[in-house]
Amino acid sequence: MPAWVDSMFTEYSKQLPKKINFNLIEIAPAARSKNTNPEQLKKIEEKKINTAISNNSLLIALDEKGKSISSRELSVELQTWIDNQQHVSILIGGADGLSLSIKNKADEIWSLSKMTLPHSLVRIVIIEQIYRAWSIISRHPYHRE
Repeated sequence: MPAWVDSMFTEYSKQLPKKINFNLIEIAPAARSKNTNPEQLKKIEEKKINTAISNNSLLIALDEKGKSISSRELSVELQTWIDNQQHVSILIGGADGLSLSIKNKADEIWSLSKMTLPHSLVRIVIIEQIYRAWSIISRHPYHRE
């Protein structure tokens, strides 16, 4: 990722309280070639994702066809995760998206937009929204309505 992505991600991460233990796990994309089928790439990435996620995780897959949620709704979700000490994995697909198997395995499928967004931007939007959700919960003035 470009330095600005890492910098922004780190900035938001540092502002989260310790009880929100947010970890970024990057999975290297499958090698592409002219003859590689997108479904093959998704299957390769699916295996890597399954290896990386914990068995007791609440899985949230990101997909443009998923459900849209507001920042306030995310704050309710975040409070539930904190109260239940729930381990949550938010999955961002590769260039071809997530495999159908991963989406079927997910507990929820969310959309950040109907538009396709670059990985770097999604990473920042997710961490910023988690920070915003925390600010709503803690009545911090960061979020305004």
